[in-house]
Amino acid sequence: MAQFERILITGAAGRLGTELRQGLKHLANHIRISDRVAMEDVQPHEEAIVCELGDYEAVMELTRDVDAIVHFGGAPLEVDFETMLDSNIRGSYHIYEGARKNGVKRVIYASSVHAIGYHGMEDHIDADSPVRPDSLYGVSKNFVESLSRLYWDKFGIESLCLRIFSSFPEPADRRMLWSWLSFSDCVQYVERALTCPRLGHTIGHGISDNRLKVVDDSKAGHIGFHPQDNTEAFRAAMETKTDVPDPNAPGVKFIGGWFCELGHPDDEAK
Repeated sequence: MAQFERILITGAAGRLGTELRQGLKHLANHIRISDRVAMEDVQPHEEAIVCELGDYEAVMELTRDVDAIVHFGGAPLEVDFETMLDSNIRGSYHIYEGARKNGVKRVIYASSVHAIGYHGMEDHIDADSPVRPDSLYGVSKNFVESLSRLYWDKFGIESLCLRIFSSFPEPADRRMLWSWLSFSDCVQYVERALTCPRLGHTIGHGISDNRLKVVDDSKAGHIGFHPQDNTEAFRAAMETKTDVPDPNAPGVKFIGGWFCELGHPDDEAK
């Protein structure tokens, strides 16, 4: 028997949204999937809605009659500030307002390593370490983490802010040997957050069970996430590559990787 009548997934056309559509379908009788573009292969149990997150009225309707929200929508990379403001900041505010007004009590939010990207590799941070965004994208994630804290303290809406590090089919570079989150581990983390008895306001760090432990995720232990995958099968091939990175480069020194080497996106646009 499904635990939910209806779950909303935003960003459902994206890389992780596509995985979540499949991986969470057993939890609900209906999955409402949404993105700013039309989606293909809509299944009988899915309700597909095209929606711009910056459109307040549209998001109020999008969040109506849902039991939980998996919010993975928004700009996925560093972009100009106006786009970031509308997609990530204003759009996420609309999601939380929709949750408040429509009585939704649990939100799973796709935060990012880039909210804390300027911490060093040797810092061994946890959920209580100060935020150190490496980009405007990271700042937008900090905003929503704070927003979700307010909506828990003031309105009782539970949230997991899942700081996703590197979630791809397989590791693409040396950094991902420690930062990789497999698709199946990502789905498991979200499922555990949806179904655990009490979520409260939790900061989680989305990394698989890789050899190098850069971040302590124990303060999210009440969720019950136990990663099943790791990068050992990819290690030998990755470590034999000749392009050994400079250990003093910002993309190597800091956990945010190459985002720490980007300039201001509005300068780049010009």
